Amino acid sequence: MAGKLEDIHASEGLRRIIRNIGWLLGGKGFAAIVSLVYLAILARSLGLKGFGHFSLIFGTAQAMVAIAGFQTWQTIVRFGARHLTAKKEDRFARLAVFGGAIDIIGSVLGTLFAGIVIYGFGDQLELNPRYVTAAFLFIATLLFARGTAPTGIIRVLDRYDLAVAAGAITPVARLFAALYIWNTGATVVRFLLAWGAIELFSAGLLWAIAYRLQKGNLKFSDITQWRRTVRENPGLLGFLGVTYASQTIQAVLQHGPLLAVGYFLGTRAAGVYRIADQLAKALSKLATLVTQAIYPEVNRQKHQAPEAEFQRLITRISLIVFGAGALIVLIALLVGRQVLELIGGPEFSQGAPLLLPLAIAASFDLAAVAFEPVLHAHGKAHWSLGVRLFGVAAMTLSTALFVGFGVIGVSWAVALAFAVIYLAFAIVVRRAILCSRGGA
Repeated sequence: MAGKLEDIHASEGLRRIIRNIGWLLGGKGFAAIVSLVYLAILARSLGLKGFGHFSLIFGTAQAMVAIAGFQTWQTIVRFGARHLTAKKEDRFARLAVFGGAIDIIGSVLGTLFAGIVIYGFGDQLELNPRYVTAAFLFIATLLFARGTAPTGIIRVLDRYDLAVAAGAITPVARLFAALYIWNTGATVVRFLLAWGAIELFSAGLLWAIAYRLQKGNLKFSDITQWRRTVRENPGLLGFLGVTYASQTIQAVLQHGPLLAVGYFLGTRAAGVYRIADQLAKALSKLATLVTQAIYPEVNRQKHQAPEAEFQRLITRISLIVFGAGALIVLIALLVGRQVLELIGGPEFSQGAPLLLPLAIAASFDLAAVAFEPVLHAHGKAHWSLGVRLFGVAAMTLSTALFVGFGVIGVSWAVALAFAVIYLAFAIVVRRAILCSRGGA
């Protein structure tokens, strides 16, 4: 009878995850299709050189956002769910405002750091001097627009439908902006200006939704009670620090190869790598969606369900994502070149050989999707940080060894690094589960 109850609870958890993935896929699947269309407009209207400049600026901006951002949505989900379950709305509201303040602090510090990178090392990144100021302003805009606190509020309240609806606005707005710019004169600066304005609007909309869901409980004055918030959430600062470090390292893994290609191999090579990497990431978008959907559920099941039931849920998730990873590689092999030519034109088809290693990297990233939430749920977030550090070391070493082979060498370095990360995660997750059983 106990086994049947565990199956029921595990199935309920899996159903909630699948429902949330469904909402996310509905929005992100649509967004992925639209993004390929405006990516094609960017590539064809700017040409390989211009697209390379845009790619380096956008890649640098994403890296800066990841480095400066504290991923406060994870903190709000991790600690806020307990307050909502206990009907302590005031504590949750203070936690949410605290998360928003941390986002702002990260944005300010990130802007200062971006100024140093762009104005101090723009030459090394092969940025055209006329794009330097535009690049800095674009990065600063993204830093302030990409705070994740409102996303955490929406997710912990299980309103993925509203998050999807808000998220759909960004790709649609980008598509219309790209069409307008293409018809009226495409330049790198005009695309950056449009993308920045759209990001700011999307950020404002997310905060408006979060505020409405909280029925006015969010008060900016609560930031003065940050010490009380820390006391009410034991382990908050440590968790925030570990997840920040882990996310920063993940940014190096995700965006470092593009910047390395631009630095060592030039702007045109960066353009080719970017479009191949973008297509591989579009195929692997499921990894990000699954993480976002399972994170609240894994934390909920860890605290509410027996250990055997929790492990059964993780096993089922792993089987699903393993099949999805294999599908990513198959799609890249069968239609990768044709899609690249369709998106960017003949000059971008030289990126086809890059798709296989990048798709393999994406499949390993997808296969490891449940590992980090499991470690967080077991109170082992610092173990995840250790794995990421190990992955950066593997990425750095493999890139140094393979960069002499050109862009294809960097792509295989990325695949190797993500394979190493997957294996390391598998080892430490098994260790965490054994520890929770008292077996180690």
